[in-house]
Amino acid sequence: MAHLLKNLTNSIWHAFHALQTDAINTVAKSKLKVLTANIGTLMDLYGVEKGLEHYRSTQNLTFDQYIYYLQKEVFSSITDATSVQTLKTLEEGIDEVCWLICKKIYLERSHPVFEDNSVYQLFRIYCLLAETELDATDSYVVIMHGDEVAQIASHLVMSLGLQWDAVDFSALSAAIGMFRFPTFLAVLESKYSGGNALDIIALTEAIDDLYQIYVENVVKKGYLMKKGFLLPTLRYFWFVLRPGELAYYKDPQQKEPSGLILLNANCWADALTNSGKPDRRFVLSTPEHRCIELVAEDHKGRLQWLAALQTAIQHSGEKIGYQRSLANQRRSLRQATKQEKEETKLELQYERQARIAAEIQARKLEALSKEEGAKVQQLEDVKQKLELLLQEEKQALRDEEIGNRLLHLIYIDLSFYVRLYNLDILHTRKIPTYKLSLYYSSDAELRLQQLEAEREHLDAELRAAREKVKRAEEAQLVLEAQIVTRPLRGAERIRRTQSFMPTTKERPLSIEKIDRLMTLQKNV
Repeated sequence: MAHLLKNLTNSIWHAFHALQTDAINTVAKSKLKVLTANIGTLMDLYGVEKGLEHYRSTQNLTFDQYIYYLQKEVFSSITDATSVQTLKTLEEGIDEVCWLICKKIYLERSHPVFEDNSVYQLFRIYCLLAETELDATDSYVVIMHGDEVAQIASHLVMSLGLQWDAVDFSALSAAIGMFRFPTFLAVLESKYSGGNALDIIALTEAIDDLYQIYVENVVKKGYLMKKGFLLPTLRYFWFVLRPGELAYYKDPQQKEPSGLILLNANCWADALTNSGKPDRRFVLSTPEHRCIELVAEDHKGRLQWLAALQTAIQHSGEKIGYQRSLANQRRSLRQATKQEKEETKLELQYERQARIAAEIQARKLEALSKEEGAKVQQLEDVKQKLELLLQEEKQALRDEEIGNRLLHLIYIDLSFYVRLYNLDILHTRKIPTYKLSLYYSSDAELRLQQLEAEREHLDAELRAAREKVKRAEEAQLVLEAQIVTRPLRGAERIRRTQSFMPTTKERPLSIEKIDRLMTLQKNV
């Protein structure tokens, strides 16, 4: 059931398309009743068209709605038990009914070349090889792929003895795209029929040969010699090989076969040898234990017939025709190739998108790296500035420490000079010949060395005067306390100093020397 309706879908579409009277891709139920009644009559079903009145509430039906009705109400009577010959007869009859409805559209041409019967044969070939698809408006259309058209056109051209130009057809197919039946017919008539130079009879025979191959599933045909069953003589017959049968005729024009040999999976064909030499003979064995001896015209012909018999035996019993099966295989291969190309295209798009995303990410990372580099450079600059400030701070601390040490040494030196002068006053009454001179310069280290040298010199003098220091310790401490707290003036300073000094014959410190010491202390 399913196979028969699928095989007839393309021809039913052409009839449905011919019944359309508007551009909405629907047909009135009243028109579809005629087509449905004719189909039902061929299938011995009567009144199946009456169900269209109650099928859906609309007055018009789309193509898919009509196919669904046929599947449920008409073709459901076909079962798996229906014979292959019955299916073949029904398919031929329904194709003819559909052609009667739509032929007016396709036979009216401006420059016809093919006869009407040849156009009908091409119509059946087209419906066998074409595909039903949805167009941009979600409407069903029947189109033929360019590869199938090339196969038909090349076979026709070679049958007419012309030369086939595959490159030229590829350019033509690329320009046309998909072929509808009017386009398919126009291309064959205008470009691949040989023009007016060929005889119409040769053209008709070439199309008839195409019809036999594709529609009638003729695997091979030609003359062979057959050995008789009763009389072992060889006679020429015209053999026609189809899947499941091998028929032979007295001549190609004979309508009914002189004999029919049924083929199935239990049959086989084998070559015969003549003392090890190549021979033109081969034998066909059937389940009835009949061995049919056949003779080809030459050794090449025998090999061709053996291969063709093997193909016919292999496809015997199939309800799908041999050429239709090959067409389905080619269609599946094209779909697989198309899907592979689409997948490859998608993969390339994904790779391109991934590459673009990676480039964008790389640019972002590069920009981020530049920003980080700038931040690092800023941090390096800050670090250098901080290091410079730290060095300056350390230098300032060292300078301050040196200054503090210098002040401390100056204070010690000043105290020592004061002690020295006081001792001189108390004991010897002699003014030392040392001169106090403090020079301050920007070079603290040089000054420190000078002070160290002076201190060593003073230490030497201090060791010499230690005896004197012991005797005047009390007076010396009082004098130091007075000098630290506040400076004393004139006679008061002398009185306080002398009041703490022991009575001695030494000469007191003069006022000029005391003023020099006070000036030195103030400068420090």
